[in-house]
Amino acid sequence: MTSEPEPITEAFVWTWLPGATKPVVAGRLFRVGEELQFNYGRSYLERPDAISLYGPELPLQPGPLPLLPGLSMPGCLRDGAPDAWGRRVIINRKFGKKRDAIDVTQLDELTYMLESGSDRIGALDFQRSPTAFVARERGTPTIEDLMAAAEQVEQGVPLTPELEQALFHGDSIGGARPKGKVMEGEHKFIAKFSSKSDVFDVVRGEYVAMRLAERVGLDVAPVQLLNAAGKDVLLIERFDRHRIESGWTRKLHVSALTIFGLDEMMARYASYEDLCEHIRHRFTNPGQTLRELFGRLVFNILSGNTDDHARNHAAFWDGSRLTLTPAYDICPQGRTGNEATQAMLIIGDNRQSRLSVCLDAASNFQLTREAAKALIDAQVTTIRAQWHTVCDEAQLSEIDRNLMWERQFLNPYAFEGFTQ
Repeated sequence: MTSEPEPITEAFVWTWLPGATKPVVAGRLFRVGEELQFNYGRSYLERPDAISLYGPELPLQPGPLPLLPGLSMPGCLRDGAPDAWGRRVIINRKFGKKRDAIDVTQLDELTYMLESGSDRIGALDFQRSPTAFVARERGTPTIEDLMAAAEQVEQGVPLTPELEQALFHGDSIGGARPKGKVMEGEHKFIAKFSSKSDVFDVVRGEYVAMRLAERVGLDVAPVQLLNAAGKDVLLIERFDRHRIESGWTRKLHVSALTIFGLDEMMARYASYEDLCEHIRHRFTNPGQTLRELFGRLVFNILSGNTDDHARNHAAFWDGSRLTLTPAYDICPQGRTGNEATQAMLIIGDNRQSRLSVCLDAASNFQLTREAAKALIDAQVTTIRAQWHTVCDEAQLSEIDRNLMWERQFLNPYAFEGFTQ
């Protein structure tokens, strides 16, 4: 008779301090009933260079730190845990073909943290030991390895040891689509693949959206489009890593969901209006950041990206202030009709994907209505002028261009109530 394994009750949180290439232990995450609480280690608190993992939530002070209302664990630590795709990879590793038959909640949050890779987004990792850091990645997978492994996970087929190790690099990344992590030269990338459920060329569509976003003047992570094993791969350069002579540095950052003090169950309350308020009081360069955020909102609507939820907005944390990260997940969504809504509220309880709603919200971004309209007009003009050039760059087929144009990109619904 096989006994059930003992439940995991704690994990040690390690972090890379600013400019460092080696991690230090910051504290302990431990179970108290249904909650996970955190306390800093004494050695970390005594460091002259210690910074809080996120001050509004985990200030630098001794003892167990109380959770924010409504949370079952600190949001800044949950940001470092795998999301939908990473959890599917871990489920595949542990249960193989049984993946579709089990409840993913059978694995608790600490298990997901400790089973996922160490090269996760941001500057945190979770370890079983407070004294010995053991990285959970070995070697660098090829694009072909990652694609083969991703296909097996989607099919519910157990991974071979070689492919399991390849996709192990992708189990600590957020999001729901197949992806992995790769390195080329002096840069690290997130690699995104097509899915068997795609009804249009999602990979090339995201490339087009990211390139057009750059051309309208937004701060966007650089992207590349590759073809491997006859399939498209989108490479998005990581902005949380920087190569120096002694190794790789990492940057702490938090999601907008954490900035709001919300979790997934409360994400429907997240709004651009509230994010603007945080930017005005807690971000570097608030005026410029507000304009950037307004531009991203407008472009999301013009490109059909309705998946602008609060985990798809993030900010670097330097121990005292927040700085908006480059945009990193602008992906046109499948659409059957004209009417659409954004994942985050825009103003009040209105989340309609319409430019007129953006104009109504302009003052929250410290923009006059005239300045907001000028920004919108400039984006529309650039998208129209650059559409075919960027589609040619992506080698997007004529069928997919026709499918996306005025459906995802410049859908007529976006212009209802807006005078060009």
